[in-house]
Amino acid sequence: MDLADGLLDHPYDVYRRLRDSAPVHRIAGPDGTPAWLVTRYDDVRAALADPRLSLDKRHATAGTYKGFSLPPALDANLLNMDPPDHTRIRRLVGRAFTPRRTEQLRTPIRRTADQLLDALGTEGDTDLIASYAAPLPITVICDLLGVPDRHRRDFRVWTDTLVAPAPGTPPEAGKHAVVAMLGFFTQLLADKREEPGDDLLSDLIAVRDEGDRLSEDELMSLAFLILFAGYENTVQLIGNAVLALLQHPEQLAALRKDPTQLPAAVEEFLRYEGPALLAIRRFPVEDVTIGGVTIPAGETVWVSASAANRDPDRFPDPDRLDLGRDTSGHLALGHGIHYCLGAPLARAETEIALAALLERFPRLELGEGEVRWRPSLRARGLLALPVTYGKNSA
Repeated sequence: MDLADGLLDHPYDVYRRLRDSAPVHRIAGPDGTPAWLVTRYDDVRAALADPRLSLDKRHATAGTYKGFSLPPALDANLLNMDPPDHTRIRRLVGRAFTPRRTEQLRTPIRRTADQLLDALGTEGDTDLIASYAAPLPITVICDLLGVPDRHRRDFRVWTDTLVAPAPGTPPEAGKHAVVAMLGFFTQLLADKREEPGDDLLSDLIAVRDEGDRLSEDELMSLAFLILFAGYENTVQLIGNAVLALLQHPEQLAALRKDPTQLPAAVEEFLRYEGPALLAIRRFPVEDVTIGGVTIPAGETVWVSASAANRDPDRFPDPDRLDLGRDTSGHLALGHGIHYCLGAPLARAETEIALAALLERFPRLELGEGEVRWRPSLRARGLLALPVTYGKNSA
């Protein structure tokens, strides 16, 4: 089957049919090449932690995987690595994303959220993605890395061009965005070496230059991945969570009544409408059997946490948003050694973003414009979320 058939418009209907019919399917993947798709919870969870399923593209059989083309200086990142390199690099950067470090960021995150809401005024209409859900995480991650203000809008444009180009975007736009990002990171690293700051990127440069435990490509690729993923995944999670609440007013009312339930609610938003339809592709280093299907070494395997998180064998009545359900074990942020490095930060940003928004505007409703999803088979996020907001109940 062609993975594009129906997945953009009705992903969970497609995944339901696939789960019901077979545990593993032969498909045409997002890049058009043949692949294997895994959708059932137990199989997905096992695959995410299976060391025989490599992220290293060198294990792909020649001619079977196209993927997204990045220059070596941006491609030597954790999404393409297995141990021991993956272990070494993750250990170096992991201290920046610990729960303790995230707690220290809560105050500046809330301050940024309040500033963005201040700019909206007391009532009106807005595209909440453009005015709030997108600028909050880009500000947070750029502050963490030490990216100057003047570059932040450009980075948002480049990222959007790569992940979900607008209709009519010329094919060469993606290549131009990659070239621009490469130039941006090259100059940023040079500036940080000349004038280090109190930021994560300066710390990583010190590790690279003093201890030589990072190659130059690894350093640049790591900065790219942190900035890219730290922005993209969180804007999608915040937008998806707000839409889910507005589409389920009874759940919104319950959350307003008891805001202490926000951390648990974020877990349900992750399960119900997580930021990715597909996890990063994998390549078996030997023949592997998943769900009774033997997949030859070197072929491309896609696993879907979104499908797994709607598996009724794991989560009863999975298509119902229930902020009080037991969400333990959801796979929206991965599983195993490749579990999302920035998970504590993404959770905190979403919790704070929702708390600030709901406190500021007791009246928050869907607006009259079109809710638009990203045209992506991998990312699950909104391009536009029109809302009407105000201080007083309607």
